[in-house]
Amino acid sequence: MELQQMRYVVAVAETGNFTRAAEQCLVVQSALSHQIARLERELGARLFDRTSRRVRLTPAGEAFLPAARQSLDAAERARAEVAAASGEIRGQVAIGAIPTVTAVDLPGLLERFHARHPHVRISLRSGASEKLVERVRLGTLDVAFLGIPVNARPKGVHGRELARGELVGVTALGHPLAGRERVELRDLADEPFVDFPSGTAARAQTDEAFAAAGVRRDVAFEISTADFMARLIRQGLGIGLMPASFVPQLTGLAVLEIRDAPARMEHLVWSRFPPSPATTAFLGELGIAPEDVDQD
Repeated sequence: MELQQMRYVVAVAETGNFTRAAEQCLVVQSALSHQIARLERELGARLFDRTSRRVRLTPAGEAFLPAARQSLDAAERARAEVAAASGEIRGQVAIGAIPTVTAVDLPGLLERFHARHPHVRISLRSGASEKLVERVRLGTLDVAFLGIPVNARPKGVHGRELARGELVGVTALGHPLAGRERVELRDLADEPFVDFPSGTAARAQTDEAFAAAGVRRDVAFEISTADFMARLIRQGLGIGLMPASFVPQLTGLAVLEIRDAPARMEHLVWSRFPPSPATTAFLGELGIAPEDVDQD
């Protein structure tokens, strides 16, 4: 069993198509198909069900895929460790980030890291904090930038607090509250809200604050991105609460300071498994050594 064969299987599984997988692997389709068929004969099982319209993993393929990915990761890690021993950082670092991260200038950080380590492949995925934490736990992300309630501590990962701040109210410019300098949560009780989906860490920040204030509210719009939230708020469809540090990036909104504002924390997490040389170097850009972790 060859690493190249495993790479082909992973590519077909991820693209769902032999032609796209061949293009991704920079080989002709016939060569890719031949190698996968050869592997299937060696294993004595079909890895894919093929029809004219789709390609999907068989139960045997589902069982094989995680081991193939682990083998490819291990081989990449071994090459990176050898390069690091000679003073060169190679490999890859997979990063996750919430859309509202402000504790660091992430584009600037990535630019500096790439300039210093041009042989490291950088990938970036945006998402909700709880999903990013799970991906770090599973090893599909190396590090992730989160936004969570100040009393939360992600489990099963290492982490460091980056910054704390408060949420502010945001409304359309013509909203009756737009002229108020400061409000309390109870002043917002009768307003329809635009917020993140229920069950997310971003939503928990506001839910916990309203519960503590004894205020019930109506979340009419559940949205997964801050930009789309801002668009709905600009149209006067509802009001929202957003990180005070993020709001200056938005235009066409009135900002309300809240006396009993919800607090939030930006948090960096990484795997409890020993980090790769590339991940260690990325943490170093933030002034963090892998062993420098917050206590649970």
